[in-house]
Amino acid sequence: QLAGLAVIAFGLWLRFGGAMAEFATDKKSPEYFFLGLYVLVGAGAIMSAVGFFGCCGAARESQCLLGAFFACLLVIFAAEVTAGVFAFIGKKVAIQEAQKIYEDAYDDYMKNPVGKVNSTIYRYHVALQCCGKGGVEQVGLPCPENIQLPKASNCLVEIQNVIDANLHLVGIVGIAIAGITIFGMIFSMVLCCVIRNTRDMI
Repeated sequence: QLAGLAVIAFGLWLRFGGAMAEFATDKKSPEYFFLGLYVLVGAGAIMSAVGFFGCCGAARESQCLLGAFFACLLVIFAAEVTAGVFAFIGKKVAIQEAQKIYEDAYDDYMKNPVGKVNSTIYRYHVALQCCGKGGVEQVGLPCPENIQLPKASNCLVEIQNVIDANLHLVGIVGIAIAGITIFGMIFSMVLCCVIRNTRDMI
């Protein structure tokens, strides 16, 4: 249950608290990236819920509850592996989606550098600590204060760096929880066999 809550908190932090959260505030969002997060959060929620079956099954020495616990852990394991696959294999697609969202906001700003479009591009710049797409293009853009230009002038590179870092974390967490889930399945089956053998001896 604690591991499940930790996974939920981690997934929600990446979705709503990190730099990538800014890319979900408008109509478009990097669906591939967030799909992996949703799978991770869903698996964490299921993991927390099925902890009840494990606790009750062990306390009551119920083979039925332990079997249900094993089946749920198997589903969680599949979900965690899926999240890990999304993180490591779908990285290129996620980067392209996020970069396209920024480029669309950049083009909209260049056409109409006032009002809501202005605030949108500025949010991206603050979240990513960058300004523009490189070269002299940052001239006239709403740039955050105290950023190091021209090093941070290419937001497309910063987007790639942020997604690389976040997806790497998602993959590591997904694989780690999958490993914990495997131990849970092994222990539940061992306990189930012990209960059955004990009852047979009686």
